[in-house]
Amino acid sequence: MMNDAFAQMLRQMIDSSQEMARSFAPAFETGSMKGFEAFWPTMSKDMMEMWFGRTFNREGLDAKTRLLVTIAALTVLGAQAEAQMKLTIRHALEAGATRREIAEVIWQMSMFGGLPAMQKALETAQAVFDETKETDA
Repeated sequence: MMNDAFAQMLRQMIDSSQEMARSFAPAFETGSMKGFEAFWPTMSKDMMEMWFGRTFNREGLDAKTRLLVTIAALTVLGAQAEAQMKLTIRHALEAGATRREIAEVIWQMSMFGGLPAMQKALETAQAVFDETKETDA
């Protein structure tokens, strides 16, 4: 259960994020999200660790693990989450995940999201891998 201060902070973060998105690209006002991931820079590993890892949740998951879990969830969602998947994969790579780990997470989700969702997620991951200079296995 969220307390009022946390709920207010979360609401402010959401409002601020929406305002920032509108300032980045007016197309966000109309709901056109095509190419969304290209507008959002990849955060550094330290920044992700601060926001999604151990800084705000000291006893919880690190940023890499959180991002791998997010990739799993987005895989199950299927093609409707392609922009979010690309962004999350870029962040996972920056947080230290290997291409192999990302692929394994996606393959694991075939049981839950089905083969078409897995195939789409792997295609999306490959597109991100092709854009990056990383050569990890």
